[in-house]
Amino acid sequence: MSDDIKIRPAEGTWVVRAGGAVLGESANALELSESGHPDVIYFPRDDIAMALLDRTDHVTTCPKKGEARYFSIMSKSRTYLNAVWSYEEPKEAVSQIRGYLAFDEQDGVTVEQL
Repeated sequence: MSDDIKIRPAEGTWVVRAGGAVLGESANALELSESGHPDVIYFPRDDIAMALLDRTDHVTTCPKKGEARYFSIMSKSRTYLNAVWSYEEPKEAVSQIRGYLAFDEQDGVTVEQL
């Protein structure tokens, strides 16, 4: 793994909410730390209400992690465009995040430790 990326189990239980609704809760989340960036909590897909997410065409590429695919969150009050990302085929050095989702914290979208 790159020296400036660390992945470890996130301590405790984590919850993600959008528009006040709980999208998921997990005691199996991962915490990714990367130099120069805020820490990010990655949730296992099995712990997220995938029916509330809609895959988009948006894609970004990170030289250290690979290609990220995005989802929008469909809440009752609004749509949060490209607010979720996943490295479905991450680089070997960060393969632990395969099958996990990360959320862009913004107005109405929160990730919190319970």
